Amino acid sequence: MGIASGIVLFMVIWFMTFLVVLPIRIQTQGEAGEIVPGTHAGSPEKHHLKKKAWIVTGISAVIWAIIATIILTGTITVRDIDMFDRMGPSSEEAS
Repeated sequence: MGIASGIVLFMVIWFMTFLVVLPIRIQTQGEAGEIVPGTHAGSPEKHHLKKKAWIVTGISAVIWAIIATIILTGTITVRDIDMFDRMGPSSEEAS
């Protein structure tokens, strides 16, 4: 895995984790009882984006390290998940 693919892998993991964490502990304007005119009652009052971004960065770093280790050591390869044998025999099996 190269540097660019490592960065792309981290960003994909970060955004997926962010989208999971984003709705957690949101206080809506309806729950707070202070609805701003022209907005929906379900609009967030307190969203804690900065705190969530730091939490997601830490979680993503751990997940990325695990996945990068698996990729770099070859513990799981693409051939391991080829259930329908579409890749053909590997070079080890052909010898």
